[in-house]
Amino acid sequence: MRAVASARATTSASSESNVRKAALETPSLVVTIGRTGHGRGVAKPKVRRQLAPYFLLAPALVAFIFVFVVPTVYAIRTSLYADKVASGQAYGRTSQVFAGLENFGRAITDSDVLAGLRRLGIYGGIAIPFTMGLALVFALLLDMRNSRPTDIARTAIFMPYAIPGVIATMMWGFLYLPSLSPLTRITDALGWDRLDLLESPVLFFSLANVSIWGSVGFNMIILYTALRAIPAEIYGAARIDGCGELQLALRIKVPLLAPALLLTGFFSLIGTMQTYSEPITLQSITSNISSNFLPLMKVYNDAFFDDDLGGAAATSLLLAGASLAVSAIVLRLVNRRSKKLRAT
Repeated sequence: MRAVASARATTSASSESNVRKAALETPSLVVTIGRTGHGRGVAKPKVRRQLAPYFLLAPALVAFIFVFVVPTVYAIRTSLYADKVASGQAYGRTSQVFAGLENFGRAITDSDVLAGLRRLGIYGGIAIPFTMGLALVFALLLDMRNSRPTDIARTAIFMPYAIPGVIATMMWGFLYLPSLSPLTRITDALGWDRLDLLESPVLFFSLANVSIWGSVGFNMIILYTALRAIPAEIYGAARIDGCGELQLALRIKVPLLAPALLLTGFFSLIGTMQTYSEPITLQSITSNISSNFLPLMKVYNDAFFDDDLGGAAATSLLLAGASLAVSAIVLRLVNRRSKKLRAT
C-alpha cells in the first residue's frame, strides 16, 4: 500500500510539473494559471518587459513634443495670421486677422529674403568645400600607416569645435580689425595698404573662415572613424598590388568614404542654412553686415523689431521646408550609395 501511495504521489507531482512547464511555454496558459492562483508573478514581469521601452522613451518623447512639435504648430498657426488696421479703428490700432498664405507670398517675393539667400549661397560656396576638403585631408593623413602621433593630432584638430561659436567669432573679429590684426603690422612693414577683412567681398571669406575653423574637427572625426572601419585586408591587398599611400587614398579610401562624405556634407549644408551667430556677432564691429544680411537675421529682425510675427514665421517655415527637402535628397543619395556598396 505504501508503494502504491508513493507511486501515485510521484505521478501527480510529475503531471503537475508538466502542466506548469506547458503553461510557461504558452502565453494563454500563463494568464490562465495566473488567474487561478497558480504561477503568480509570471505574467507581471512579461508586461513590465513590454512596457519598459515606452518608459525609457517617454522623456525623449516629451522633450520632442515640447521642443519641436509645439513650436512648429505655433509657427504654422502664426504664419496664417497678420496684424492689420481694422476699418473703423481709431489711432491706427491693429488686430490679428486671418491672412491665409499672404505671409508666404510676401516672404517668397521679399527682396531682402532673396538677397539674404544669395549671400548665404556665396557663404556656403566657400565654407562647405573648404570644410569638407580639409576634413578629408586631415582624416587621410591621420589614417596613414606611418602617421604619428595620431591622438595628439586628433585632439588638436577637434579642439576648435569645442569652443562656442560666439566666443570663436569674437576672437576672430578682433583679429580681423585693422587696428588689432597681425596682418596690419605685416602690411605696414611692407608699405602696403591696410587690408580690411570685414569689407566686401573679403567679408564672405572672413565669415566662412570662422565656420571652417570650428567645423573641420567634427567632420574629420566622422571621416576618420569611417576610415578605421574599413577592413585592413583591403589595404593589404592593394599594397601587394603595388599601391602607394597616395594611390591607396585616391583609389580605395576616398571611394569607400562616399557615404560618410555625403553625410558630413549634409551636416555642413544644414549648418550653413542655420548660420546666425557669426554675422550677428560681427555686426557690432562692422557696418558692412546689415540687419537682414542672412535669412535668419531677417527672421529675427521681422519678429522682434518690426513686430511682423506672421512674416517671420512664414519665412522660417519656408527655410525649414527647404532644409527638409535638401535633407531628404541627401539621405536618399546616401542610401543608394550604401546599397551599391553592399551589392559589390
